[in-house]
Amino acid sequence: MSEYQKFRQERIETIKEMGRDSEVRKQATDFVRDSGKYGYTYNFEWMGRPIIQFPQDMVALQEVIWRVKPDLIIETGIAHGGSLVFSASMLELLGGEGQVLGVDIDIRAHNREAIESHPMAKRISMIQGSSIDPLVVDQVKAATEGKSKVMVLLDSMHSHDHVLSELQMYSPLVSKDSYLIVFDTSVEDMPEDFFPDRPWGKGDNPKTAVWEFLKSNKRFEIDEEFDDKLLITVAHNGFLRKVKD
Repeated sequence: MSEYQKFRQERIETIKEMGRDSEVRKQATDFVRDSGKYGYTYNFEWMGRPIIQFPQDMVALQEVIWRVKPDLIIETGIAHGGSLVFSASMLELLGGEGQVLGVDIDIRAHNREAIESHPMAKRISMIQGSSIDPLVVDQVKAATEGKSKVMVLLDSMHSHDHVLSELQMYSPLVSKDSYLIVFDTSVEDMPEDFFPDRPWGKGDNPKTAVWEFLKSNKRFEIDEEFDDKLLITVAHNGFLRKVKD
């Protein structure tokens, strides 16, 4: 066993042990809750664009992209475009012709202009429309033709029904051994009244959609390593690895 293999094996065991530490897990959930009232996820940018994610989740995402080496990353939910730019920059580092396709029901003009003028724009394309509109899904499917490794990131509307529909529509596009990552599953772990002005909350959110989806879909499984090592994350139970076609 090489020194790196030994290091990695020790790390795997430590991560599992940390994931079993209920007190540490509680502290992490408390941080997500307590920092949320200050809009913590809005504090960070990637290459000049707001990314609206925890830095921990972005580090985990680069691990996945580097491991999978996708030639197409599909993202639902664009906002300011930071995540599109992040994914495109990772594909740039990988080399090749990898592309990012973003879908959003409302791509605001100032965001579109900033994304299209960004140095990573050559790897980015966008579709405006609901991510669960069959006509939009058909366009996304067309973009997967000829692609050997496809990854999907879901981060649009966070209601149970919407995310479950996304999971059902987009999961067939994901390549074996690639990932379907669902963000904002952390909604389920927040207090009942945490999202008073949103159409989602405890019992109606991305995590409940993931749980429902996995009941009848055995092609995917939760990659618990990310749950255990991230702790501070908005995607607990959301890193889904496709284990069979």
